[in-house]
Amino acid sequence: MSYTSGYLAPEAGALLIDTGSMNSILDINEEDMTVTVESGCTWDKLQRALKPRGLRALAWGTLSGINATVGGGMSQNGVFWGALGGTVVDAALSFEVVLADGTILSTGSNFFRPFGPDITGLFAADCGALGVKATITLKLVREGTAFSYGSFSFPDANAFFSAMSAIAREGLASESFGFDPYLQAQRMKRDSLTKDAKSLVNMMKAQGSVLKALKEGAKVVAAGRSFLDDVPFSLHLICEGRYQSAVDADMKAIEAIAVKHGGKPIENTIPKIMRANPFPPVNSMVGPEGERWVPVHGFLPHSRLVEAWDRIQALFEANKAEMEAQGVAAGAMLAAVNRSTCLIEPVFFWPDALEELHCRSLEPSHLAKLNRFPANATSRAVVDRLRKEIVRIFRDLGATHLQVARTYPLEEASDPRAWTLLRAIKQTVDPQGLMNPGSLGL
Repeated sequence: MSYTSGYLAPEAGALLIDTGSMNSILDINEEDMTVTVESGCTWDKLQRALKPRGLRALAWGTLSGINATVGGGMSQNGVFWGALGGTVVDAALSFEVVLADGTILSTGSNFFRPFGPDITGLFAADCGALGVKATITLKLVREGTAFSYGSFSFPDANAFFSAMSAIAREGLASESFGFDPYLQAQRMKRDSLTKDAKSLVNMMKAQGSVLKALKEGAKVVAAGRSFLDDVPFSLHLICEGRYQSAVDADMKAIEAIAVKHGGKPIENTIPKIMRANPFPPVNSMVGPEGERWVPVHGFLPHSRLVEAWDRIQALFEANKAEMEAQGVAAGAMLAAVNRSTCLIEPVFFWPDALEELHCRSLEPSHLAKLNRFPANATSRAVVDRLRKEIVRIFRDLGATHLQVARTYPLEEASDPRAWTLLRAIKQTVDPQGLMNPGSLGL
């Protein structure tokens, strides 16, 4: 699922190692609250195994978790579910890593991190530059038994960011994410949530009682798509805990913050459906009409969000004529990922031929309904240029990134002494430069 050239060799003759068949869950240790998996285990498979036990990983995957693997997450890093607990690599305790010469290296304790310098952290988010992860041991937490959901409309980006940041600083929500007007409209073009019987049934089952299931199901069906009519920016939040009174109190505090910053409550369909169906098919890796789709992202402190947003919008405005001529459009997903950091993820849509990866990843029934566009190198070049310019904006503001791979400028962003140290580590574990050359810029 990498969109940053994470596994693309710089020249012909490379050997690609597919760990997809190494997908076993090796040990669930409820006493010590750890789980050990092989690297090809998907986040979806892990969640399904842990849920009946009332457990989950500390940070438990990305939205692409039906395909994305735990090993991929440990190498590329990722964030969404359990974001209050950090990115997915924060859930790791230890790895077994196969180095370029075949040596198997264990990074440390399987119940405590770190013991001395953080060797597990050294191999986390390495984008495969230092070795191939074979097994991963993760921290477990009890899954919440009580949930509260909220959605809010905001008139503009300033109000949205002010509210999202204020809520994040208080640590009130387990997940906090939203959409700008364009991406929101694109999402609502897809099949209605209420038409997906499986998603609706799963949401109803998650309510805990028959009466509440019927009540919440009826509300979702009645709201349909109209609850996002005339909504410029929308923010969606999930509170998770042990006691319903506690999570309801947190959501009441969230609502007060949202209203203070100009927000209005709207129907909370989106967070309810998403939490009950955390790893849907990856049909959204193309646009609702069959367009190509690709994101770019940056993580920034609260104090720089509005400036970053304004500069990105100015870039789009300066290129508006060319984007319209080439059928290129852009929206954004926005999310709080901890008390000090938020994500801005612009996403592009444009008419272009689908790749083989799309065709085998999408549900066949969904793929059959899509338009199929001819190859469109001109529009693709516009998207590529704009993505690079957004990366430069993020770099100028000191942003950090997940999935560094071959897209984000790690060396430029690093202290020269830290970069020298990283190169020395690469030389130690891979002296011939055989392991994923070019990843991280090494």
